[in-house]
Amino acid sequence: MRTSFESVLKSKNLAHLDKASRAGLTTPVRRVSFILREHFSMMAFTGAVDALVTANLMSSTPVFEVQVVGADSLVVSDLGISISTDCSLAELDEKHQDIIVVCGGYRVRLEGEPLLRAKLRSADAAGTVLGGLWNGAYFLAEAGLLDGHDCAFHPDGRAMMSELFPKVNVTNHSHVLDRKRISCAGANSSLGMMLEVVRHSAGQELLSAVEEVLSCDKKQDIIDVSVVSIDFDPTLPQSLKLALELMHSNIEDPIGIDDIARYVGISRRHLERLFRRHVKATPPRYYLELRLTHARQLLQHTNKSLIEIAVASGFVTLPHFQRCFREMFDIAPGMFRKRSHFKV
Repeated sequence: MRTSFESVLKSKNLAHLDKASRAGLTTPVRRVSFILREHFSMMAFTGAVDALVTANLMSSTPVFEVQVVGADSLVVSDLGISISTDCSLAELDEKHQDIIVVCGGYRVRLEGEPLLRAKLRSADAAGTVLGGLWNGAYFLAEAGLLDGHDCAFHPDGRAMMSELFPKVNVTNHSHVLDRKRISCAGANSSLGMMLEVVRHSAGQELLSAVEEVLSCDKKQDIIDVSVVSIDFDPTLPQSLKLALELMHSNIEDPIGIDDIARYVGISRRHLERLFRRHVKATPPRYYLELRLTHARQLLQHTNKSLIEIAVASGFVTLPHFQRCFREMFDIAPGMFRKRSHFKV
């Protein structure tokens, strides 16, 4: 009988599991349009889009349909790099979009534009979520669509926003989601804003998988003991952290769970409680999933033979490794390698 990941390591492996294992993550496709203003922030735009595209890769079916909109077929970014658009602003079918985000930037001219104002008001009447990147929220406020809402805005423009639009609550937050309004203050916060959109649209499990890919380098020292949610958790009990580090450091030659508990100075029973609470699996189960994750990474990124990978992942025999890998990923390791190389 086929099994799959039980622990938090599922988020690290989600893109490589079969569609049946990800079926619960299927959600209706949300149409998202990014309206690029001349000299828009490339970093803010790509951060936001990256979150949505990665969510599609992690899900069994696409979650977001992304469309780029501009005044012309090409829009020049703040880096001088031109981005091609899918349609012009005049052609945008705003009433059938789930989310519309106006992309601002340091050199974007903040002045009203009748066509953009009309499109945003029409979209709002249809129930569309409206947003702004960097100072893109200006265009929502100028259209009268931010009154009574919190918004994030680049610090250089907060005084101006408060003066021009007194009914808008300009915050000092890096990003804000307030009912049907989303906004971020700059290039670095667009990813965080869109990750929140992913969570609201598709749930925590898919968000965890996306964060595992995109948020691994948020800190100066990149840890790789488990997953981002565990590695960066400051409240994680030290004994559990030590146990995870022991497992991670002893993949090729696994050590007994009793020995791990003894080394970290707690009983096996207490260790099991900590694992169930924080890791969502028993210590032996997590250890197995960690070793198979290691094997999956070696299959993808090295030319080592199957027997070498089996040994490097702590399996005594090749048949045992093959059986465990198939049970976890629903595919033989050799076929997984061929499929991975074909995708590349």
